[in-house]
Amino acid sequence: MQKSLDQKLARILADGSSKDFILADAKDADMAFGLAAPGRSPEHYAHEALFRTLDEYRQLMRDIVRQGLVDIMLMSASSSEVLTIQERLFDDSHVTPAVRANDTPDIWLAGGTGRYSSQPSRPFRTATIDHIMCGKQDCEPGERGVGADLGLYSITFNNDVDLDHRSLEAYKAFRLEAEVKGFRHFLEVFDPNASGENAPEDLPRFINDNIVRALAGVTSRGRPLFLKIAYHGPAAMEALSRYDPSVVVGILGGSAGTTLDAFHMLWEAKKYGARVALYGRKINNAEHQLTFVRYLRAVADDQIDPKEAVRAYHGDLERLNIRPHRPLEEDLQQADTASAYSGTGTRPTDTSPTGTSTVVRTRPNEPDFSKMTQAEKVQWNLDRWKRILG
Repeated sequence: MQKSLDQKLARILADGSSKDFILADAKDADMAFGLAAPGRSPEHYAHEALFRTLDEYRQLMRDIVRQGLVDIMLMSASSSEVLTIQERLFDDSHVTPAVRANDTPDIWLAGGTGRYSSQPSRPFRTATIDHIMCGKQDCEPGERGVGADLGLYSITFNNDVDLDHRSLEAYKAFRLEAEVKGFRHFLEVFDPNASGENAPEDLPRFINDNIVRALAGVTSRGRPLFLKIAYHGPAAMEALSRYDPSVVVGILGGSAGTTLDAFHMLWEAKKYGARVALYGRKINNAEHQLTFVRYLRAVADDQIDPKEAVRAYHGDLERLNIRPHRPLEEDLQQADTASAYSGTGTRPTDTSPTGTSTVVRTRPNEPDFSKMTQAEKVQWNLDRWKRILG
């Protein structure tokens, strides 16, 4: 089955005004958090660290892939082996499987007294390209389509020439191997995790300039399909997204925050040029993930305003008899949320006024959204999504 990721990327690259938006569920947290990765179990009580099991975590991946509203499911290599290679979950799905291809120490978040994330990032890869693509050390040429052919590679610039040089050398080696083996990737650029006295004064400019500089010497065969970066506000996003239209910019979700945090950040980032959002904890910590993703998709496709989406989401939770994490009025507020795996960094302060009106895009055969209820808008968007996918 043709993948929606490939279709959307083609349209975005062909037409800079395209409103297509790529949505990914990032369920690769077992590469970072260990036992806590699957999130809290429904049986979790105060002061009791009871988490979902890995099997429950993977079942959520199956459920979201079968729902069909995301374009990418990002996993660890071990989860992909089960779902992609053994179960063939993605064979008849428009969703693309992807695997975290490296795991630098700034995402080693062992509980207890773990302190890796406070030390400068260094290059490291647990997974190999061959294991991702076919499940074993050396793939035969005809076996490279058995598993996933897309991976996430992450890099952290700490404004230290020796550290950053090592990271770029490792990324170069990965790119060259990936090109030979027909493995595609997208590039995640984390904010500095331990720059100390070398902390850049203008962090958004530092990140943007390092991305542009790092990719300037890379030809199209070795370039990432898109970027995954912390959202630093409208000015930084607009500057990066307009600099080179061949570089598709995406945002990472960061910590959960309120429901408005999740919906509004996607809506605003898209307004200023982002065309991808990869949400992990924001989806995984939701009261009901399938319903949360349904409204996330609606916001991404400009069918509902972020605040309307929060209200509609709470209405659905009530109908499902699910108690929300916080009251509606509290969930309609924005809060400081961490942008890094380690819990550092906060949401951007360079933001435009939120506003409450529905975002309307004029397309042929669209109904008058101003006369529709929130539920009708979401249903129309779901029906449109099904028509596009055939």
